Amino acid sequence: MPFVESQGLRIHFEVTGRQSAPPVLMIQGLGASKHAWNLQRAALALRWRTVALDNRGSGRSSRPIAPFTLEDLADDALRVLDAAGVGDAHVVGASMGGVVAQILAVRNPDRVRSLVLACTSCRQHPWREDLLREWSTTARGHGLLDVGRGAAQWVMGPRSFRRAVPALGWLGPLAVLRPRDSFASQVDAILATDPSIADRLSEVTAPTLVVVGNQDILTPRGDSEELAERIPGAELVVISGAAHGLMVEHAGTFNSVLVDFLQAAERSATDRRMRERRVSG
Repeated sequence: MPFVESQGLRIHFEVTGRQSAPPVLMIQGLGASKHAWNLQRAALALRWRTVALDNRGSGRSSRPIAPFTLEDLADDALRVLDAAGVGDAHVVGASMGGVVAQILAVRNPDRVRSLVLACTSCRQHPWREDLLREWSTTARGHGLLDVGRGAAQWVMGPRSFRRAVPALGWLGPLAVLRPRDSFASQVDAILATDPSIADRLSEVTAPTLVVVGNQDILTPRGDSEELAERIPGAELVVISGAAHGLMVEHAGTFNSVLVDFLQAAERSATDRRMRERRVSG
């Protein structure tokens, strides 16, 4: 299992696919490990080289006690790309990972071949800040199973909520084994994000896809509409019947949209490189 050191921490990542295939960096959201991308990694396996990481505080990566920021998570992602031998990649981020992806696209445009932002936003609403603080307090005081019971209704569609919550809850049966302080530290990082990131999205030059479910109540459609308006040329796709966990609940539809976009973005990137070679030659 590969690890890379970043700011004195060990960041775990996994690479699948052919070395020569176009690279796709996948960044997950709050409390989630790289395994939350499994349905997407399987769909991309034949034609793409996926690089999926565990954010610090999740999965097999280090669980720091000291506070950190989403900018630190973006630095971790860059170290992972370096360790995987990837110069620039198509970057796919979900929820918190979508904000990390935005930071990468603004601060390191040369490393972002294209950008996919799923169920995410570029700024916090007061109600969501209050909700996240409540989750953080519950996690530190009672553990992640209690967080899961309350949070499930925010991330699942009504049908999935009725089917899955009695048995699993949002974070699943292993939530009790996950570090509560690491989860809370990720919440703190989200709340500490510099809001000026929204004002810099007009600088993004990478082809961008914004995806949201029309039943997402945690990062509602309006958040994605704002992203698409701020990022030049961004495409907005709304998946009917999908909630915040659309990558799992509506994996087939999401994967189809993702693959179509990546194929078009890769063709565009290839054409651009060929033009640059002709000019330089």
